[in-house]
Amino acid sequence: MKSLRVAGVPEHFNLPWHLADEEGAFESAGIDLQWIDVPEGTGKMCQMLREDETDMAVILTEGIIKDICDGNPSSIVQTYVESPLSWGIHVGSQSNLKNSNELENATVAISRKGSGSHLMAIVHAQSKGWDTNKMSFEIINNLDGAVSKLPQDANLYFMWERFMTKPLVDKGIFKHLGDFPTPWPCFVIAVRSSFLAENKAAVKHVLSTINRFTQEFKSIPSIDRTLANRYEQQLDDIRIWLRQTTWSQKQLSMNSVAKVQQALLDLKLISAEKPYSEIVTNL
Repeated sequence: MKSLRVAGVPEHFNLPWHLADEEGAFESAGIDLQWIDVPEGTGKMCQMLREDETDMAVILTEGIIKDICDGNPSSIVQTYVESPLSWGIHVGSQSNLKNSNELENATVAISRKGSGSHLMAIVHAQSKGWDTNKMSFEIINNLDGAVSKLPQDANLYFMWERFMTKPLVDKGIFKHLGDFPTPWPCFVIAVRSSFLAENKAAVKHVLSTINRFTQEFKSIPSIDRTLANRYEQQLDDIRIWLRQTTWSQKQLSMNSVAKVQQALLDLKLISAEKPYSEIVTNL
C-alpha cells in the first residue's frame, strides 16, 4: 500500500475525492490516500508542495503556474476542472460600495500572496484598466478571516468562489458586487517532481481513480442534494453550479499554459515564461 498525501480546498469541487475515498476506491488501487483540507487555498498549497507537506495538490491553475515559474519543484499532471472559476466580488454588507467599478482605490483582502484571491484581483483590476501598481492588499488567511474583516472595513473587498460565499451573502454578512470568471480552466492537479519521479505508477493509479469518479459525478442520484447538504448551500444554487462546472480527465493544453503565462508576464507577476515541458508532465 502506497501512502500519498493530497491537498485541496474544502469546497464542493473536491467532493469526488471524498466519495472515492469513502468507497475505498483508492485503497482498491493500492493507495493509502490521505486528504488534507487547506482552507487557506492555493498560496498555502504551493508552500506545502515546496516544503514536502503534501505530495499532490488540487490547485488553481494560475497560482501553481506562477509558483512553478518562481521555482516550485512541482509539475502539472492533469486538468481537474475544465470550466472557469466564477470569482465573486464581495464587500461587507455595511459598505456603501454598490458595484465592482467603484473598487479602484479600495483595499483587496487576500488569503496570502500568490493565492488565487491575490492573482485574480490583479487580473480583474487589469481588465478594468486600473493601475495595478497602486493596488493595496490585506492578508486575511482564509474565508473565515474575510468574515471577520470585511464588516470592519467598508473599503475592503474580497474575491472568492461565488457559490461558496453565497450563504454569507444570503445571511447579510457580505454584499455581492459582481463576478469575474477565470479565462482558463480553473483547477489542475500538481505533484512534487521528486515524488513523481519515484512514484509514477501510484500517481497514475490516483488519476485513473479520480477520473472515473469525475466522469460519473453528475449522474450520481441526488448528487445535487448531497452537495447542498454537505456544503450548506441552497439547492437551486448548487444546481446552477453543477450546470456550469465541467470536470476534466485530460492534460492542461499548451494553449492554456501559454495564456496563463502571458497574463502573468503582462502583470509582471513572473519575470520570464517557462517551456511547456517544465510546467506540465504527461504520464
